[in-house]
Amino acid sequence: MTNRTRPTFRAEHVGSFLRPERLLQAARGLKSGSTTPDQLHQTQDECIRDLVALQESVGMSSVTDGEFRRRGWSAGFIDAVQGFGMRDGTLGFRDERGEKGVLPSPYAKERLRRKHGIATDEFRFLRSTVKSGIAKTTIPSPDVMHFFLGPQSFDTAAYPDTETYYADLVRIYHDEIRDLVAIGCEYLQLDNTALPCNCDEHVRADVRQRGEDPDQLTARYVKLVNEVLSACPPGMAKATHMCRGNLKGAWMAEGGYEAIAEKVFGELNVDAFLLEFDTDRAGDFRPLRFVPPSKRVVLGLVSSKIPTLESADDLKRRIDDAAKHIPIDQLGLSPQCGFSSVPGSGHPLTEDDQKRKMELIVKVARDVWGTT
Repeated sequence: MTNRTRPTFRAEHVGSFLRPERLLQAARGLKSGSTTPDQLHQTQDECIRDLVALQESVGMSSVTDGEFRRRGWSAGFIDAVQGFGMRDGTLGFRDERGEKGVLPSPYAKERLRRKHGIATDEFRFLRSTVKSGIAKTTIPSPDVMHFFLGPQSFDTAAYPDTETYYADLVRIYHDEIRDLVAIGCEYLQLDNTALPCNCDEHVRADVRQRGEDPDQLTARYVKLVNEVLSACPPGMAKATHMCRGNLKGAWMAEGGYEAIAEKVFGELNVDAFLLEFDTDRAGDFRPLRFVPPSKRVVLGLVSSKIPTLESADDLKRRIDDAAKHIPIDQLGLSPQCGFSSVPGSGHPLTEDDQKRKMELIVKVARDVWGTT
């Protein structure tokens, strides 16, 4: 049992952490045949226990399993739901050196059906290891399953229209949330790259070109997410993380939150928004004026894309800047994204960089708010 029943939203993280080398080796061994599934599972268990202890030791307010059992941040959902195929979208990743390529996105090639729990087995083990934090479950937001392909996100042989497709997504999420609640989940985070990418003017132009209105999409996505979250019981903490992608330091989109702020911040039924704010790509803090007093904003000011450790004084100055648009008591601090949205090597940070950034977040949160 944990000592906390509600997150503080002061010192947070997004959920994914760098896979230890022994975990990467075990995953490679499974592909080559030198590691058995049971051996990989045992290594995952060991690495998750170590990660939970690390998060608790530095004083993080919530604890995850680092997404160590997933192929990628959204892969757990795709793997657990029958009916998905993959096809290339139009939105690619890029960094300071230019384009990095386009990743495939899921589409419904047949009617979707939840084969088994999406995050239930992950959470069951995580909860058994947590001693002082609150166990947090992260799953992709439902609009991610539509935005990057739009009208191509399902075959018409499977779904006659978008609303029928959405209805099946809602049903799948409701089943998952109910099962998570039944095994003690008290904190759910939906990871959303769709809405923040819908702030990029180039992306919005592409959306119009494919025959959709970006503002109407924002409104429909808010409704879709709220329909999903309606399965959460009273008292369950609900948050959404929003960023413009993180593929080993690369990103998908640019542009501040102004285009979606009034609708999303005002109407999305969550307790907290974990928002990317580490670079100018995410814009300024003025859109936070639309956040109602009942909701929290966790400022993603610490980069998980570069190893350089931020200055505590600079972070405090930026928190003060944000407080010009929203009361400081509604704010918290986190990385702008997960440390390892996808497994494998090539990440720009080391595990030591990761730990130092978590320690910095906790220190600043204690200095500013007196708690984590």
